[in-house]
Amino acid sequence: MSRGKHPAALTRAQMAWRAAQDIADGAYVNLGIGIPELVAQFVPAGRHVVYHSENGILGFGAAPEKGHEDYDLVNAGKKPVTLQPGAAFFHHADSFAMIRGGHIDLAIMGAFQVSQTGDLANWIAGTDAIPAVGGAMDLATGAKAVQIMTEHVTRDGEPKLLERCTYPLTGVGVVSRIVTDLAVIRVADGGFLLEELVDGVGFDELQAMTGAPLRTGAETRRLRVPVLA
Repeated sequence: MSRGKHPAALTRAQMAWRAAQDIADGAYVNLGIGIPELVAQFVPAGRHVVYHSENGILGFGAAPEKGHEDYDLVNAGKKPVTLQPGAAFFHHADSFAMIRGGHIDLAIMGAFQVSQTGDLANWIAGTDAIPAVGGAMDLATGAKAVQIMTEHVTRDGEPKLLERCTYPLTGVGVVSRIVTDLAVIRVADGGFLLEELVDGVGFDELQAMTGAPLRTGAETRRLRVPVLA
């Protein structure tokens, strides 16, 4: 597998923009640590989304402008956020009660691996990455839907989308959709269905970077996003 980022790959901001487009008006959404945090920057005009953070915030907004950060006001990833009108703070135990009670419409999370049947692995034992599962297991099983945002391959060029996960599982059969820097893929009928493919990337190229078969359908189309930083 070749190393390095594909020249047509989306930036993280573009990935976040794409993920934001499909969030339903009025949805309650938890944003995971990492790339998913950026989704709050791109709420489509005229749409209202209530963002939830497991450290005890409901109704946070985009990151503040540089120089206006308040580090007493952070999300679960310890990143500064702003507040929307009506925002609330509460104990993290209450926050997890919301998750476990099925009150979160969508969890957008990162991943190390996703299987073709929707199994999720987003933590590993060891010192090379976050060595704990955190609140991910609760979100993976408690949210009504789980969407993954991740680069399509690892830094070494190894596939993250696989027939079977080799890392410890966070959840079994929980993932319904994946936004990568090369494609939008749905988990359907026990496999990966390609919905959108980034301009400049060929299907055979994408298949070579995917560790499980990809299917196309009548609605498979090109993914075009605005130019963002």
